[in-house]
Amino acid sequence: MTGPAGQGGLDGHGGASVRIADALRTAILDGSYRPGERIRQEDVASRSGASRMPVREALRVLQAEGLVTLVANSGAWVAKLTLAECAELYQIRERLEPLLLRASLPSLDGGAIARMTEFAKAMEAADGDVAAFLRADRAFHWASYAAAGPGETREIIARMWNSTQHYRREFTRMAVGRAGLGATHLEHQLLIDCIRRADPEDAERVLVMHIRRTRSELAGHPEIFA
Repeated sequence: MTGPAGQGGLDGHGGASVRIADALRTAILDGSYRPGERIRQEDVASRSGASRMPVREALRVLQAEGLVTLVANSGAWVAKLTLAECAELYQIRERLEPLLLRASLPSLDGGAIARMTEFAKAMEAADGDVAAFLRADRAFHWASYAAAGPGETREIIARMWNSTQHYRREFTRMAVGRAGLGATHLEHQLLIDCIRRADPEDAERVLVMHIRRTRSELAGHPEIFA
Protein backbone atom coordinates (compact mmCIF):
# COMPACT_ATOMS: atom_id res chain seq x y z
CA MET A 1 0.00 0.00 0.00
CA THR A 2 1.06 3.57 -0.48
CA GLY A 3 1.68 5.17 2.89
CA PRO A 4 2.84 3.44 6.07
CA ALA A 5 2.65 -0.32 5.85
CA GLY A 6 2.69 -0.73 9.62
CA GLN A 7 4.56 -4.03 9.56
CA GLY A 8 6.17 -3.76 12.98
CA GLY A 9 5.72 -6.53 15.49
CA LEU A 10 6.55 -9.50 13.25
CA ASP A 11 8.77 -11.95 15.11
CA GLY A 12 9.92 -15.54 14.76
CA HIS A 13 8.22 -16.14 11.41
CA GLY A 14 9.12 -12.79 9.85
CA GLY A 15 9.37 -13.72 6.18
CA ALA A 16 6.20 -15.80 6.08
CA SER A 17 4.27 -13.28 8.20
CA VAL A 18 5.21 -10.39 5.92
CA ARG A 19 4.27 -12.38 2.83
CA ILE A 20 0.91 -13.41 4.28
CA ALA A 21 0.17 -9.89 5.55
CA ASP A 22 1.00 -8.44 2.12
CA ALA A 23 -1.30 -10.90 0.35
CA LEU A 24 -4.20 -10.38 2.76
CA ARG A 25 -3.76 -6.61 2.74
CA THR A 26 -3.94 -6.52 -1.05
CA ALA A 27 -7.01 -8.80 -1.09
CA ILE A 28 -8.84 -6.68 1.50
CA LEU A 29 -8.01 -3.36 -0.14
CA ASP A 30 -8.98 -4.52 -3.62
CA GLY A 31 -12.32 -5.85 -2.41
CA SER A 32 -11.63 -9.59 -2.69
CA TYR A 33 -12.65 -9.76 0.96
CA ARG A 34 -15.80 -7.89 1.94
CA PRO A 35 -16.39 -5.97 5.19
CA GLY A 36 -17.48 -8.35 7.92
CA GLU A 37 -16.26 -11.42 6.04
CA ARG A 38 -14.51 -14.01 8.18
CA ILE A 39 -10.85 -14.78 7.49
CA ARG A 40 -10.27 -18.43 8.35
CA GLN A 41 -6.73 -18.93 9.58
CA GLU A 42 -6.61 -22.56 8.47
CA ASP A 43 -7.55 -21.57 4.90
CA VAL A 44 -4.93 -18.83 4.78
CA ALA A 45 -2.29 -21.19 6.19
CA SER A 46 -3.15 -23.84 3.62
CA ARG A 47 -3.02 -21.41 0.68
CA SER A 48 0.26 -19.88 1.82
CA GLY A 49 1.95 -23.15 2.75
CA ALA A 50 2.63 -21.90 6.26
CA SER A 51 1.69 -22.82 9.80
CA ARG A 52 -0.95 -20.91 11.73
CA MET A 53 1.64 -18.98 13.77
CA PRO A 54 2.75 -16.63 10.95
CA VAL A 55 -0.91 -16.27 9.92
CA ARG A 56 -1.78 -15.09 13.44
CA GLU A 57 1.16 -12.67 13.39
CA ALA A 58 0.05 -11.31 10.01
CA LEU A 59 -3.50 -10.82 11.27
CA ARG A 60 -2.23 -8.87 14.28
CA VAL A 61 -0.38 -6.55 11.92
CA LEU A 62 -3.51 -6.05 9.82
CA GLN A 63 -5.54 -5.36 12.95
CA ALA A 64 -3.08 -2.57 13.86
CA GLU A 65 -3.53 -1.20 10.33
CA GLY A 66 -7.31 -1.01 10.71
CA LEU A 67 -8.05 -3.76 8.20
CA VAL A 68 -8.99 -6.68 10.45
CA THR A 69 -10.96 -7.19 13.66
CA LEU A 70 -9.71 -9.96 15.95
CA VAL A 71 -12.03 -11.50 18.54
CA ALA A 72 -10.40 -13.55 21.31
CA ASN A 73 -11.15 -17.27 21.09
CA SER A 74 -13.31 -16.65 18.04
CA GLY A 75 -11.41 -15.55 14.94
CA ALA A 76 -10.70 -12.76 12.48
CA TRP A 77 -13.02 -10.70 10.34
CA VAL A 78 -12.49 -7.95 7.79
CA ALA A 79 -13.16 -4.67 9.56
CA LYS A 80 -16.65 -3.31 9.01
CA LEU A 81 -18.05 0.14 9.81
CA THR A 82 -21.51 1.45 10.57
CA LEU A 83 -22.62 4.65 8.87
CA ALA A 84 -22.01 6.56 12.12
CA GLU A 85 -18.51 5.09 12.52
CA CYS A 86 -17.62 5.91 8.93
CA ALA A 87 -18.90 9.48 9.30
CA GLU A 88 -16.80 9.89 12.45
CA LEU A 89 -13.65 8.68 10.71
CA TYR A 90 -14.25 11.07 7.84
CA GLN A 91 -14.74 13.95 10.27
CA ILE A 92 -11.44 13.07 11.92
CA ARG A 93 -9.80 12.90 8.50
CA GLU A 94 -11.16 16.37 7.69
CA ARG A 95 -9.19 17.70 10.65
CA LEU A 96 -6.03 15.59 10.62
CA GLU A 97 -5.19 15.33 6.93
CA PRO A 98 -4.96 19.11 6.41
CA LEU A 99 -2.44 19.17 9.29
CA LEU A 100 -0.35 16.48 7.60
CA LEU A 101 -0.58 18.28 4.26
CA ARG A 102 0.51 21.56 5.86
CA ALA A 103 3.51 19.82 7.42
CA SER A 104 4.45 18.25 4.09
CA LEU A 105 3.79 21.14 1.73
CA PRO A 106 6.92 23.29 2.33
CA SER A 107 9.18 20.39 1.33
CA LEU A 108 7.24 19.24 -1.75
CA ASP A 109 9.49 19.99 -4.71
CA GLY A 110 9.01 19.90 -8.45
CA GLY A 111 9.52 16.14 -8.51
CA ALA A 112 6.71 15.62 -6.00
CA ILE A 113 4.39 17.86 -7.99
CA ALA A 114 5.26 15.95 -11.17
CA ARG A 115 4.43 12.64 -9.45
CA MET A 116 1.11 14.00 -8.21
CA THR A 117 0.34 15.25 -11.71
CA GLU A 118 0.99 11.79 -13.15
CA PHE A 119 -1.25 10.17 -10.55
CA ALA A 120 -3.98 12.70 -11.35
CA LYS A 121 -3.67 11.83 -15.05
CA ALA A 122 -3.88 8.13 -14.18
CA MET A 123 -7.13 8.75 -12.30
CA GLU A 124 -8.61 10.59 -15.27
CA ALA A 125 -7.45 7.82 -17.62
CA ALA A 126 -9.00 5.09 -15.43
CA ASP A 127 -12.28 5.66 -17.33
CA GLY A 128 -14.59 3.68 -15.06
CA ASP A 129 -11.95 1.24 -13.80
CA VAL A 130 -12.64 1.71 -10.07
CA ALA A 131 -9.65 -0.35 -8.92
CA ALA A 132 -7.23 1.64 -11.09
CA PHE A 133 -8.75 4.91 -9.93
CA LEU A 134 -8.43 3.96 -6.25
CA ARG A 135 -4.78 2.92 -6.64
CA ALA A 136 -3.91 6.23 -8.27
CA ASP A 137 -6.00 8.19 -5.78
CA ARG A 138 -4.20 6.64 -2.81
CA ALA A 139 -0.82 7.25 -4.45
CA PHE A 140 -1.77 10.87 -5.19
CA HIS A 141 -2.69 11.74 -1.63
CA TRP A 142 0.20 9.92 -0.01
CA ALA A 143 2.58 11.68 -2.41
CA SER A 144 1.20 14.96 -1.07
CA TYR A 145 1.90 13.84 2.51
CA ALA A 146 5.28 12.21 1.84
CA ALA A 147 7.45 15.14 2.90
CA ALA A 148 5.90 15.27 6.37
CA GLY A 149 7.91 12.24 7.43
CA PRO A 150 6.88 9.51 9.86
CA GLY A 151 4.81 10.19 12.95
CA GLU A 152 1.66 9.34 14.86
CA THR A 153 -0.56 11.58 12.71
CA ARG A 154 0.57 9.75 9.61
CA GLU A 155 -0.08 6.35 11.19
CA ILE A 156 -3.56 7.34 12.38
CA ILE A 157 -4.48 8.62 8.92
CA ALA A 158 -3.15 5.44 7.28
CA ARG A 159 -5.38 3.33 9.53
CA MET A 160 -8.42 5.46 8.69
CA TRP A 161 -7.71 5.18 4.96
CA ASN A 162 -7.61 1.41 5.36
CA SER A 163 -10.79 1.24 7.44
CA THR A 164 -12.74 3.36 4.95
CA GLN A 165 -11.38 1.78 1.74
CA HIS A 166 -14.48 -0.29 1.01
CA TYR A 167 -16.76 2.71 1.45
CA ARG A 168 -14.52 4.92 -0.70
CA ARG A 169 -14.80 2.21 -3.37
CA GLU A 170 -18.59 2.34 -3.16
CA PHE A 171 -18.55 6.14 -3.41
CA THR A 172 -16.40 5.88 -6.54
CA ARG A 173 -18.72 3.30 -8.11
CA MET A 174 -21.73 5.50 -7.45
CA ALA A 175 -19.99 8.54 -8.93
CA VAL A 176 -18.90 6.63 -12.05
CA GLY A 177 -22.44 5.34 -12.51
CA ARG A 178 -23.97 8.80 -12.36
CA ALA A 179 -22.38 12.10 -13.28
CA GLY A 180 -18.81 10.79 -13.27
CA LEU A 181 -15.78 11.93 -11.31
CA GLY A 182 -15.40 15.41 -12.75
CA ALA A 183 -15.64 17.15 -9.36
CA THR A 184 -13.06 14.80 -7.89
CA HIS A 185 -10.63 15.39 -10.75
CA LEU A 186 -11.09 19.16 -10.38
CA GLU A 187 -10.33 19.01 -6.65
CA HIS A 188 -7.13 17.07 -7.35
CA GLN A 189 -6.05 19.71 -9.86
CA LEU A 190 -6.83 22.44 -7.34
CA LEU A 191 -4.66 20.68 -4.75
CA ILE A 192 -1.76 20.50 -7.20
CA ASP A 193 -2.18 24.21 -7.92
CA CYS A 194 -2.15 25.06 -4.20
CA ILE A 195 1.02 23.04 -3.68
CA ARG A 196 2.66 24.61 -6.72
CA ARG A 197 1.83 28.05 -5.28
CA ALA A 198 3.02 26.96 -1.81
CA ASP A 199 -0.30 28.11 -0.33
CA PRO A 200 -1.12 25.98 2.74
CA GLU A 201 -4.34 27.81 3.59
CA ASP A 202 -5.89 27.19 0.19
CA ALA A 203 -4.56 23.62 0.17
CA GLU A 204 -6.23 22.91 3.51
CA ARG A 205 -9.55 24.36 2.35
CA VAL A 206 -9.55 22.27 -0.84
CA LEU A 207 -8.63 19.11 1.04
CA VAL A 208 -11.36 19.59 3.66
CA MET A 209 -13.92 20.12 0.89
CA HIS A 210 -12.62 17.04 -0.92
CA ILE A 211 -12.99 14.75 2.11
CA ARG A 212 -16.28 16.27 3.28
CA ARG A 213 -17.92 15.74 -0.11
CA THR A 214 -17.32 11.99 0.11
CA ARG A 215 -18.69 11.89 3.66
CA SER A 216 -21.82 13.76 2.60
CA GLU A 217 -22.39 11.45 -0.36
CA LEU A 218 -21.98 8.31 1.76
CA ALA A 219 -24.42 9.66 4.36
CA GLY A 220 -27.13 9.54 1.72
CA HIS A 221 -26.59 5.82 1.07
CA PRO A 222 -27.11 3.89 4.32
CA GLU A 223 -27.64 0.69 2.30
CA ILE A 224 -23.88 0.53 1.77
CA PHE A 225 -23.45 -0.16 5.47
CA ALA A 226 -26.15 -2.83 5.80
